[in-house]
Order: sequence, then structure tokens, then C-alpha cells
Amino acid sequence: MHEEANGEPSPRGVDQGDREFLSLERELTVLFRRARANQGEMAREVHPDLESAAYGLLVRLEECGRQRATELAGYIGVGKATMSRQLRALEQLGLIAREPDPADGRAWLVDLTEEGRSRVGRVREARRERYVTHFSDWDRREVAELARLLNQLNRGMEK
Repeated sequence: MHEEANGEPSPRGVDQGDREFLSLERELTVLFRRARANQGEMAREVHPDLESAAYGLLVRLEECGRQRATELAGYIGVGKATMSRQLRALEQLGLIAREPDPADGRAWLVDLTEEGRSRVGRVREARRERYVTHFSDWDRREVAELARLLNQLNRGMEK
């Protein structure tokens, strides 16, 4: 292995033009691993019995309001059966409620309960405060640029 300018190892025989993509892959792997761990931590802060994967559903509902289960499944990228199972669990924990969709009697709308909204709001505020602390030595423009680039990455990965 050779060493790159940042001190990280790089495999031999890699074209110079591909090193950036190997660095990107390495850093994304670390980021995703940490994100999964953080998501589990945040889920447990909302409710000790909350599955890690369900935290994203709660955040989506907090940000966008009530939605159909099919919309949530499409956003999260899971099938109907998985979404139904997750929604049942959230409902049993008292974090969401379902109501018939007035536009389509066969469909249901899902929304946070007051308890769910309160719990998710507390966890998100605590997480925001941690970000402020972790990034205290960053210029606010750098934080905004990181958010912009991550948004661009997320949009690109949807394609």
C-alpha cells in the first residue's frame, strides 16, 4: 500500500484519477457506519423499544406532516409489507396514529401523535445542539456548504 497526502493508505496500481473516488468511498463508508450507529442512538432516545430504521419515518412525518403509507415507503425505499410492520410498531408505541384518507377511503394517512411529536422534537433539538458543539470551530458557511453538498449527494443517489 502507498500512502496518500492525507496519510491514508491507497492500494497499489490505482490510477491517480481514481484515487479521489477511493477516498470518497472510504469516507462515505465511515460516515454511513457512524450514521447507522447515531440513528440507533436517536431511536432509543425517542423510545427504548423503537427500531433504528423507524427513526427516519418519524423525522419525515415531523418535517412533512401526515402522509400515506405508500408515500413513506417510497421515500424510505422499502416495500409495503415492511412499511406496514414498522407503522404497526410505531402505533403500538403511541408515536403515530392512522386515520382514513378523506380523498380515498381505501387509504390511510399516518401522522405523529402529540407524544410522538414531543419525543422526536426533543431528540432532534438535542442532536442539533450536538452539531453546534461538534462544528463550533467551523465557519457557518462551511456548515452550509457541507449541507448543500450532502443534499446534492442525496439527490444524486435517488437517480
